[in-house]
Amino acid sequence: MNLQIFGKSKCFDTKKAERYFKERRVKFQSIDLVKYGISPGELSSVKNAVGLQALIDPKHPDAALLNYLACDADKLEKLLADPRLLKTPIVRNGRQATVGYQPEVWKNWE
Repeated sequence: MNLQIFGKSKCFDTKKAERYFKERRVKFQSIDLVKYGISPGELSSVKNAVGLQALIDPKHPDAALLNYLACDADKLEKLLADPRLLKTPIVRNGRQATVGYQPEVWKNWE
């Protein structure tokens, strides 16, 4: 299993996801979205797995503005430009991905 956890340093759910995998002794790569961002290819892969709307953090003040963008390409571009708009944690396992804290899905990956 080649896990990646994209999250924010102050995100409670990101910390819970990391703890979930540490307790099960599953190795993962942790990436700080605010500091390093996410590559266009990785974001596209996650979007294909979960859908574009699931990626947007509804609690972010600018999230409502994304709904006014006409096409998905513009929305993806805005998410790449400001990764704080992404809901975290984003957990990738190859082509599979989840957004948010979802241990019931991760259990099936092991």
